Amino acid sequence: MNDSVYFHPQALCESLSVGARTRIWAFAHILPEARIGADCNICDHVFVENQVTVGDRVTIKCGVQLWDGISVEDDVFIGPNATFANDNFPRSRQRPDQYARTVIQKGASIGANATILPGIIVGPKAMVGAGAVVVRDVPARAIVVGNPARIVGYAEAAFQVGGGTATQISSQQEPSVRATGVRGVTLHKLKNVADMRGSLTVMEMEDGIPFTARRSFLVYDVPSEEIRGEHAHRRCAQFLVAVKGRLHAVADDGARREEFVLDSPTLGLYLPPMTWGVQYRYSPDAVLLVLASEHYEPHDYIRDYDEFLQAAVTRPTSP
Repeated sequence: MNDSVYFHPQALCESLSVGARTRIWAFAHILPEARIGADCNICDHVFVENQVTVGDRVTIKCGVQLWDGISVEDDVFIGPNATFANDNFPRSRQRPDQYARTVIQKGASIGANATILPGIIVGPKAMVGAGAVVVRDVPARAIVVGNPARIVGYAEAAFQVGGGTATQISSQQEPSVRATGVRGVTLHKLKNVADMRGSLTVMEMEDGIPFTARRSFLVYDVPSEEIRGEHAHRRCAQFLVAVKGRLHAVADDGARREEFVLDSPTLGLYLPPMTWGVQYRYSPDAVLLVLASEHYEPHDYIRDYDEFLQAAVTRPTSP
């Protein structure tokens, strides 16, 4: 036990594994095998069971119970009365052989009165809204609300309403390319020809689209609560066009991220290699066309966000 730890006179801490400068307030109870990091703030009426680890600089507000099997990583915020469960089928006086493992990853925030079901992973810097009921894993930086919790946005993502102007492009205007704040990602206004017979959108390989496509696929009939993407490619570039309906796309280069609304077949979003991409909030009629610079190769995918961040640090600095 570190001498710099503060214990309120009415706190009960049975653990000797509490980091420096941590403060434990009135009526908190920490069991002997729990491990608490440094610079934490454990507020009134918090209960921490034995098989629990809490990282550094964690804030746990009043009325929270952390049960066996729960891990809280560094810099996490847990709001008042947030509820964690560790057994999907609880019965009185019957314990499972092993409790479900729930992990709240670095920098995530859990809102007041939120409920986290057993075995959930809340990703780095994700935000769970007040009162949300989380029944599935939450991706990195996702913002989730409601019951069941659904993604409504991404933290720290600058918002670009791409299609808001694209739908107003006249057939007389020439194609154009607009840079974004994300490394190498560009928005493309595609050539559009419209007359009384209908409209035609042109995609010229290596002209309007910055590569020759070797593969294409369509994404459609996506339930509105589902998300697509959540990966990066090491070598493959992609070009996204909402040929029908509306969806949101997030592009992330590891340091900056922006969110775009794709709602017109005259608007394309270019994602170069080593860009983390997410698509979500599909309208019921949405059809997403994806052009890819490479054939399908499983080893080209990076599906773990932490692995992507590590790879992004070592990639070349040129676009």
